[in-house]
Amino acid sequence: MKYNPNEIDAKWQKYWAENQTFAAKNNSEKPKHYVLDMFPYPSGAGLHVGHPLGYIASDVYSRFKRHQGFNVLHPMGYDSFGLPAEQYAIQTGQRPEDTTRVNIDGGVDKEGKQIAGYRKQLDKIGFSFDWAREVRTSNPDYYKHTQWIFIQLFNSWYCRKQGKAFEISELVKVFEEEGNKLVEAVCDDNVAIFTAEEWNSYSEDQKEKILLQYRMTYLAETEVNWCPGLGTVLANDEIVNGVSERGGFPVIRKKMTQWSMRISAYAERLLQGLNDIDWSESIKESQRNWIGKSVGALVTFNVKNHDEVIEVFTTRPDTIFGVTFMTLAPEHDLVAKITTPEQKAAVEAYIEKTAKRSERERMADVKTISGVFTGAYAEHPFTKEAIPVWIGDYVLAGYGTGAVMAVPCGDERDYAFANFFKGQNGMQEIKNIFANVDISEAAYGSKDNVEIANSDFLNGLNYKNATYAAISELQKIGQGIGKTNYRLRDAVFSRQRYWGEPFPVYYVNGLPKMIDTQHLPIILPEVEKYLPTEDGLPPLGNAAVWAWDTKQNKVVDTDLVDNVTIFPLELNTMPGWAGSSWYWMRYMDAHNENEFASKEALAYWESVDLYIGGSEHATGHLLYSRFWNKFLKDKGFAPTEEPFKKLINQGMILGTSAFVYRIEGTNSFVSKNKIGDHKVQPIHADVSMVNSSDELDVAKFKAWREDYADAEFILDDNGKYIVGREVEKMSKSKYNVVTPDDICDEYGADTLRLYEMFLGPLEQAKPWNTAGISGVFGFLKKLWRLYFDDNGLIVNNDEPTKDNLKSLHKTIKKVAEDIENFSFNTSVSQFMICVNELSSQNCHSRAILEPLAILVSPYAPHIAEELWSQLGHTTSISEVAFPIFEASHLVETNKEYPVSFNGKMRFTIELPLDLTKEQIEQIVMKDERTQKQLDGRTPNKVIIVPGKIINLVG
Repeated sequence: MKYNPNEIDAKWQKYWAENQTFAAKNNSEKPKHYVLDMFPYPSGAGLHVGHPLGYIASDVYSRFKRHQGFNVLHPMGYDSFGLPAEQYAIQTGQRPEDTTRVNIDGGVDKEGKQIAGYRKQLDKIGFSFDWAREVRTSNPDYYKHTQWIFIQLFNSWYCRKQGKAFEISELVKVFEEEGNKLVEAVCDDNVAIFTAEEWNSYSEDQKEKILLQYRMTYLAETEVNWCPGLGTVLANDEIVNGVSERGGFPVIRKKMTQWSMRISAYAERLLQGLNDIDWSESIKESQRNWIGKSVGALVTFNVKNHDEVIEVFTTRPDTIFGVTFMTLAPEHDLVAKITTPEQKAAVEAYIEKTAKRSERERMADVKTISGVFTGAYAEHPFTKEAIPVWIGDYVLAGYGTGAVMAVPCGDERDYAFANFFKGQNGMQEIKNIFANVDISEAAYGSKDNVEIANSDFLNGLNYKNATYAAISELQKIGQGIGKTNYRLRDAVFSRQRYWGEPFPVYYVNGLPKMIDTQHLPIILPEVEKYLPTEDGLPPLGNAAVWAWDTKQNKVVDTDLVDNVTIFPLELNTMPGWAGSSWYWMRYMDAHNENEFASKEALAYWESVDLYIGGSEHATGHLLYSRFWNKFLKDKGFAPTEEPFKKLINQGMILGTSAFVYRIEGTNSFVSKNKIGDHKVQPIHADVSMVNSSDELDVAKFKAWREDYADAEFILDDNGKYIVGREVEKMSKSKYNVVTPDDICDEYGADTLRLYEMFLGPLEQAKPWNTAGISGVFGFLKKLWRLYFDDNGLIVNNDEPTKDNLKSLHKTIKKVAEDIENFSFNTSVSQFMICVNELSSQNCHSRAILEPLAILVSPYAPHIAEELWSQLGHTTSISEVAFPIFEASHLVETNKEYPVSFNGKMRFTIELPLDLTKEQIEQIVMKDERTQKQLDGRTPNKVIIVPGKIINLVG
């Protein structure tokens, strides 16, 4: 009976689907375990072999936990809103919802492309997902709840005193009774102080404008990354090297009125929460750096001949007397107000130039020095000296106050700036305020072992005492306070694109109003074009039916807007991270129409026990998810403070690209071994045209592209064309993609699963090498032969030998430890050792082979199910108890001793470990091999170390 993986895979995948084998229960007597994967964005390209790596690892762990008696929730869904589908819609004229559906379910799109479909590809690999809980973020029954969460944020404010979010109605009561003077809230910086009497006298519109300054989500004019080529705002993590990650379009800084989320309110909680979760230190450090906590002072500098002031946050108030100049971000509001007429042209030209550079690019570029003097001067708070005010793009409007007090003697970047513009109008000599420190060659950045000098009342003090004294004096003169600052900025939440969650917002007199939650979802309307309107409005500006009727409580024709009972709806959509910031909770109760999840379901599952996904989400998805979870906890909806207890980042599977070498200026290609002195251009060739010996199928290559049809080839002496190889990121553009479907079709899903786990440690990047798959396939065939020969099942009821039990229990111990430690690659090695040992032992004992099938099951579930069934069982192997390790089977009772004569080992002898030295000597001396070696002689000494050596001397 031969091993036929294709038949076995199809059989058991059908069985699991029909029997809902992996359906989790929301009320179970078993302990719960929640295993989550970062859900994929369903692109038309489908999965390549790198994508399932984390899914296979989480599946192995989920299956193992079921064997251990846990009620396991292991769900899957799709992060199905996003820019790629919209871009594809613009290019091809297809509806994003249609292409998204085909990308998930499979089929032929309107371009005639055959799409495999994520769902079919995932099913083919045999994952134990609870598909009954599938979510798609672009489905109205899902984003209805995303809209509901947005409304909760809008109707909330954050109390600094109690360190949590509350209903906005509670804040209104405080305003009505006390005004806002004593309110400790996270809010806009420019909130005016008012009394209760003043508040109660305000119009409703005035009150709404004030409340917008306190709400957790609010409208504000914000500096954003605007991408004209895509017609939308981009997040920092959507920009690479100053251009959009999608399409490579230029990105500029621009001010726009946007929805923002007050994530900064949670900065300290986000920071402290990292101490309570089991994540890698590198991911935690990424988040700490992104949050960027700093302790220092907020200092106010008056601007000479102006009523304006410049606020600066500094971590070094001890260096206040070393301020040589000031630098504002080019986007700073004060720039236009304080720039002198003589400097206006230069300043405006510089602002236009820097607007083309993204914040990330400006932060990363530490070599380029650029700036312009504004012509204005600030006043030193103590000496009243004039301090020149510059603008420079190394200062960012979104960080701190968008202004720095430049102390070149103590900061390398300020030092470089001052020296670059040395001698120019507006740049003073560098002031040195450190005693006995030479700054002629470089700044002195250390806080330690330095005495402050040339600093009036700070002279002779160290860093700590000078800092305290400077803050104290600044407070006395009303020009500074001690302050803790965070780099974390509020998150822009608007996107000028179509394919995203619609905001549940309409506008009355230009002010936002929330649609009552009972009328959700507000469904994305049909539009003819997915581009911005002719007058620059977002794509929803093209919608013919996109206005809110407050009488009928429904969306109506746009041209019916009368601003009396029918009002315009929000034209922006939510960003991609909206739906992914709470999806793990929806899995807990995926079909609940009234709530995002019931309290009972949330209380049972609590939070994710294990989360597996890519490290590229460290400061995007993972930070936003933690923020939303903490907010929902504040409001009594989420049961825990942190969403993900343990996080593992899987490494990347890299592709092995193939290169052909075109001789420059020709259409001739030379084999790698014949390049010699030829000047060549390496060109990617599709890896499907290259065999395991690196030989190119020249005929296929010529037929691949029209411009290669007439190409000439310089071959090796044996008539072969040998390609070059290079390990790179697996990508369609590099033609090095291997699809899991092909591997499953040829070798079966279990071979793919085992091979991906065998490649190396889960968290490391590793190259894909198709040549290694045949070895794993051979192992599965060898495993099969323990159970079957050509005539059928050969498993017997023989008593297992000591060696059989030793091989099994070594494997039980190793596999259980490996899975708990996520060392999946070493488990696969142990399976191979075990099967080799059992094959050598000619073991076909049911007592050994039944537990072996269970051990293999998490990794190779299809073959395990088939073996279990063939052994006579009628239920799935998936919930059979994991074999129990018995240490007694690994205790050695015998020892194979090396027997040496004058230090040279001549033979070995196996003896019980409990023998005395005298007993061992008697047995050895009587052995025929000893007598032959001695040849009648009597040894001078017999050295015996029990359990180790036997040596006869003389």
